[in-house]
Amino acid sequence: FTHIACINYIYIFSSPCVYTLQEADGDDKLAFLCEGEGEIEGDSKADTPDVPPSTDNTPQCLNKALEGLSSRWKNWWIRGILSLTMITGFFLIIYLGPIMLIFVVMSIQIKCFHEIITIGYRVYHSYDLPWFRTLSWYFLICVNYFFYGETVADYFGALVQREEPLQFLVRYHRFISFAVYLAGFCMFVLSLVKKHYRLQFYMFAWTHVTLLIVVTQSHLVIQNLFEGMIWFIVPISIVICNDIMAYIFGFFFGRTPLIKLSPKKTWEGFIGGFFATVFAYLLSQYQYFVCPVEYNSETNRFAVECEPSNLFMIQEYTLPAVVQNAVRWKTVNLYPFQIHSIALSTFASLIGPFGGFFASGFKRAFKIKDFADTIPGHGGIMDRFDCQYLMATFVHVYIASFIRGPNPSKVLQQLLVLQPEQQLGIFNTLRNHLRENGMLPPAVEEAQ
Repeated sequence: FTHIACINYIYIFSSPCVYTLQEADGDDKLAFLCEGEGEIEGDSKADTPDVPPSTDNTPQCLNKALEGLSSRWKNWWIRGILSLTMITGFFLIIYLGPIMLIFVVMSIQIKCFHEIITIGYRVYHSYDLPWFRTLSWYFLICVNYFFYGETVADYFGALVQREEPLQFLVRYHRFISFAVYLAGFCMFVLSLVKKHYRLQFYMFAWTHVTLLIVVTQSHLVIQNLFEGMIWFIVPISIVICNDIMAYIFGFFFGRTPLIKLSPKKTWEGFIGGFFATVFAYLLSQYQYFVCPVEYNSETNRFAVECEPSNLFMIQEYTLPAVVQNAVRWKTVNLYPFQIHSIALSTFASLIGPFGGFFASGFKRAFKIKDFADTIPGHGGIMDRFDCQYLMATFVHVYIASFIRGPNPSKVLQQLLVLQPEQQLGIFNTLRNHLRENGMLPPAVEEAQ
């Protein structure tokens, strides 16, 4: 992966070529146009594997029902029906609760990893070299063990305190994770085959870049979920809305390309997706969506009950004078989260599509239309979640930078694993601090 990327960059910037994208047969087509040369489709054959085209797995009932339509309208109906089905399934999963959402995110992560690794395996397998697929999945397990072990330590402190085996695993979690990864690293070195070293290192880099893109981002999605389901649902819904509106506006009205790498993205669809922030107003009214997801040690279940924070309380805001003159309103009542949702929507509209552009460039580098053919009319799972991963990182950074303050429950969990004398020292320091600031009640002082 990194080798191919480097060759492309060197080729683009060291030769008098123009990097263009053309549209042919309803799909984007990558081409290099150089001085004194004709068009050269895609990349060099020496660097691009022969990847079999995706098969049409559209259900026969749909094909039969739509057989009288043109390919353009047939694709429209197939995409529409499958989109509604997926959206319905998404709402059903939300109803089933945070545990089901976590399992769905992990399943999507595994499927996305499989789709990207399969593309690399088609190159690697042709040389009959050992261990690539086995090591790829081994590294996936290693990285997941590290990330989800960190999650257990952060959010399941009460459970960890009750179980001695878990205490050992949490205490030495990072060392165990490193040891497990190191075993895979040694296996890779032992699997090196003479005359194919360079290709094997390409595939080693391919696996690690895939892990960075897929596993890290899915871990951040789950971290966002623990902050409150609204931080999971709203960003995902905004990206989905942007994709749908961009497709609808582009299909019927769009004539303004947003970027040449993907002409079907239009400014019209871009603007349509911005109104997804209305969804934030609806969700902010329910504790089920706004409360942090926490593990209740007494019931051994996840709890989503709390007193909503100020972020989800109606506030009155004074409008700027210019806006007051335009709309005749002086104040407006909003949930503060709605203001934050505007920032999320802006990112999803302006920067989010670049995740899709990145995926489009990757697919065109290997002359494939889709990552897989899992979803009829849509391609693979990765084709539908390429923008979601970029959005997940932004939401995580946004929460850490502008929303989340110190978490008392996490501080308490760290205190509970200290030695008794260390806990006593912290208690005395805290007591003295409260006394100096006049925050310790006199009755408590006398009792002490």
